[in-house]
Amino acid sequence: MSAAKIPRLSDEQRSLDLKSVEETGWEVMSDRDAIYKEFTFKDFNEAFGFMTRVALRADKVDHHPEWFNVYNKVNITLSTHDCGGLSKRDIDLAQFIDGAAKP
Repeated sequence: MSAAKIPRLSDEQRSLDLKSVEETGWEVMSDRDAIYKEFTFKDFNEAFGFMTRVALRADKVDHHPEWFNVYNKVNITLSTHDCGGLSKRDIDLAQFIDGAAKP
């Protein structure tokens, strides 16, 4: 998808859509137009299973997170590189990720 077809969130979308993911623990990063959340699981197996579910979805929708994993912790940053900031794709993937993190 080209950059012209993936618009950044408008001010109105930011006030509505970002609020919904902030309520579930996502934070707007102060140094870039992105959202961030840390997840903690019981053990590595549970964390890796979560990452696998997210990876399959991300590949299907062609929108891939930046992430970091150590044992039972997974840190995820979402931003749409094609538009240089947050887009609806980030909100949609954040909502999927929150669901995938539930046992």
